[in-house]
Amino acid sequence: MKSADIFEFYRRLAEANPDPQTELEFGNTYQLLVAVTLSAQATDVGVNKATRALFEIVKTPQDMLDLGEEGLKDHIKTIGLFNSKAKNVMAMAEILVREHAGEVPADRDELVKLPGVGRKTANVVLNCAFGAETFAVDTHIFRVGNRTGLAKGKNVDAVERSLEKKTPKPFRVGAHHWLILHGRYICKARTPECWRCPVVDLCGYKDKVLEKKAKK
Repeated sequence: MKSADIFEFYRRLAEANPDPQTELEFGNTYQLLVAVTLSAQATDVGVNKATRALFEIVKTPQDMLDLGEEGLKDHIKTIGLFNSKAKNVMAMAEILVREHAGEVPADRDELVKLPGVGRKTANVVLNCAFGAETFAVDTHIFRVGNRTGLAKGKNVDAVERSLEKKTPKPFRVGAHHWLILHGRYICKARTPECWRCPVVDLCGYKDKVLEKKAKK
């Protein structure tokens, strides 16, 4: 995709959604970190259902330690892999209290040292909480990048590097949100809804679905 088309691609997404936000619910940076960690291989909707009551009582890493692992499991047992996630979240809380005075570090290298936190999770936290120009590539963004031709790559790291290189300055902070929401609601995995896509003419996908299919 040419640089002028990339600019226009983002401009249209920004016009449709001027203030894109994560769909995860949280009240502070620590809660965001927990929510993103729990969202691995789970939906934002499912995580939000599990964390609403949890975040009423857990607002800091010390609160999490006071709740305890079994208490945490009771809240998140509807989320996939909740046992291993609970262990990671508790270990994470302990490290944050012991090494970071209970604060979430605004540094990728420090974040990925935390249990259960990979590069994607770190990028989401840095972007959403600290306004960093990071590109957290999940399955939606990987699909959109490759399908449209915006940022092609054989793996998530390659797509991230491509987005880092190609995304114009005005759109770098919001890019992650625009792309994930576009992939979640329009450029869907099985049947992309090209017939209502604002960037359909810029997209390089050959098998566009240009008519809405009637429900059976």
